[in-house]
Amino acid sequence: MDAKDSALLTEQFRHANALLQARVNALEARLAHQQALNNQRLAALEEESRDHETRIRAATEGVTQFKLVSALSSGGSGLMSLVAILRAFLGG
Repeated sequence: MDAKDSALLTEQFRHANALLQARVNALEARLAHQQALNNQRLAALEEESRDHETRIRAATEGVTQFKLVSALSSGGSGLMSLVAILRAFLGG
């Protein structure tokens, strides 16, 4: 192998190395882009989850308030019925 062949082989290796380095750089750029997309999607899903949780809590609070008002109103009418029965029975 003479100097000309070794120079050609060296140049081929440098070219192959440059091609591999460019491919690695492209893959790293794609990976960084995909990671950014994944982070953005995750943030959107977390925000949507918090929004759903807030809505569920608000709905639960509304149902609880309705049950309380309903119980108080039915309890009040029961108490009034008891007072009316006692008044009628006692002649008042």
